[in-house]
Amino acid sequence: MDALNSNGPAVTRIRLPYWIRDFALVRPAVLTFAATACLSVGAITASYWQLDDARQEERRALETREAARRSFLYAESEKQEIRAYQPLFLELRRRHIVGAENRLDWVEAIRQIQEGRHLLPVTYEIEPQQPYKLEGRLATADYQLRGSRMTLHMDLLHEMDLFNFLDDLRQKGVFTVQQCALRRIPVTSAAPAGGRNATLSSDCTLNWLTLTPMPRRGGSSR
Repeated sequence: MDALNSNGPAVTRIRLPYWIRDFALVRPAVLTFAATACLSVGAITASYWQLDDARQEERRALETREAARRSFLYAESEKQEIRAYQPLFLELRRRHIVGAENRLDWVEAIRQIQEGRHLLPVTYEIEPQQPYKLEGRLATADYQLRGSRMTLHMDLLHEMDLFNFLDDLRQKGVFTVQQCALRRIPVTSAAPAGGRNATLSSDCTLNWLTLTPMPRRGGSSR
């Protein structure tokens, strides 16, 4: 609408839209809404981060609990194995099968068997101990199977002298018979001192077996 001004040309007045004209009335509400919306978005974002952290913490707690459960089951399994195998292990140690070999026991055992069964003289030779490999697999854990080869010569009145000797010798350790040869001795008319003639001679090769601790890394086993 044009208006006439006595001091100059006419000035045109434009009527503003009502939503601009009345904005001052709702401005406090709009500002409150904007602030509330920003706070809400911030709260939702913070809640999402906290929820994600809580889920990660829960996952770590579950993994820790599962690891503890596995450790507990492993410990229980070890306890059961110890209860089951400890008597056998102690028996093997008593017989000097586990640990350092004891050649004096073998020598003394041969002497006692010879005297106890009234055998003819026995000669033998023991070679240095070496790692011993079996054809099959043997679970020895932290121990290594080692063997000491013994060559044995005996003069016999009959073949049972050899069998009885080996049976008695097994009470002093574990060994394998690698080979054993029997030969007949011609009978002579003259008997040696003591009145007993040998009718057979035997040459055997035995491997005395021992479980010794595996060498530690960076040094030898004690």
